[in-house]
Amino acid sequence: MTSPVTIVGAGLGGLTLARVLHVHGIPATVYEAEASASARTQGGMLDIHDYNGQLALRAAHLAEEFRGIILEGRQAMRILDRGGKVLLDKADDGTGGRPEVQRGELRRILLASLPAGTVRWGHKVDEARALGDGRHEVVFADGSTVTTGLLVGADGAWSRVRPLLSDAEPEYTGMSFVETYLYDADTRHPALAKAVGDGTMLALDPGGQEIHAHREAGGTLHVYIALSKPLEWFADIDFDDMDVAGAGAATARIAAEFDGWAPELTALITESDTAPVLRPHNALPGEHRWDRVPGVTLLGDAAHLAAQDGEGANFAMLDAAELAQSLAAHPDDAETALAEYERVMFARSAAAAAEAAAMSDATPQDAIDFFTQDERTR
Repeated sequence: MTSPVTIVGAGLGGLTLARVLHVHGIPATVYEAEASASARTQGGMLDIHDYNGQLALRAAHLAEEFRGIILEGRQAMRILDRGGKVLLDKADDGTGGRPEVQRGELRRILLASLPAGTVRWGHKVDEARALGDGRHEVVFADGSTVTTGLLVGADGAWSRVRPLLSDAEPEYTGMSFVETYLYDADTRHPALAKAVGDGTMLALDPGGQEIHAHREAGGTLHVYIALSKPLEWFADIDFDDMDVAGAGAATARIAAEFDGWAPELTALITESDTAPVLRPHNALPGEHRWDRVPGVTLLGDAAHLAAQDGEGANFAMLDAAELAQSLAAHPDDAETALAEYERVMFARSAAAAAEAAAMSDATPQDAIDFFTQDERTR
């Protein structure tokens, strides 16, 4: 295959695809809406799994670079009940298969591995149109266009490429995260730092409310408060109302939902150093798929957006690596390559959706069982 591949989206999936294609000598161009690599903060930590994300990084010949950005000790896991009782305290002994990295650092090593000019920044896609014979036209917000021989939508939940293949749109799952940060926690919030521990802390309640916290680089605690509420409930909250650290109507409203929880847990909300940010969980149908359309496919959230389960970035990277390897294996028959890739990807995403559905009513004990089983059996 000699014609360039056009990729929409410079997230982890799109960049992994471009990199593995480059490893196989296949040129690609990535179009990204953001103005530059540093246009926005790239989120928090990711655990990269040895059964999917790490396989993709090996296919990208970036295993050594990946090892260099691992945050040692962050695979530690604590599970608490709402009263602060420790139900599980699992240290990071270095043998786990889910090392933690900062998302921004992972994106950095992927970008650094690509030839200069691979990513075209500041190209926000308005729509993609079919031209026939497997060709498509991508229309950007500034009115410019590009015609593609092979188009890959790696552009996330609200993909502009997906309508070429499917009418499906993400729908709200009924669950949202409210995201906050606490900085320099060991000095400024020592009781909370102790409650979180060295890695990840999950505080769970059989009623479905949860508080998640990750210890990131530099003593930062990244907190996610999980609430099962309709979007209308959140619409009544002014998430910009925060006069000083942790003070404001939004944090008070969120904290009130955790009345009766241990103070070292609710303080992860009320002592926040940032205004809370709403992160609704949306998902595509669990068995989302499409008929083969010549010249175009999807990967990652564009193909199989699911509720937060810790697999999204890993699946996107594995999709990307497998797609690139399939294209390399069929250099003169892209349609066969796309069909083989989609067959495997559809089966994997459907299985993951079924597993997530089975865990939707999980108890704290289910979570403990999950994190104490042999990781390589998952």
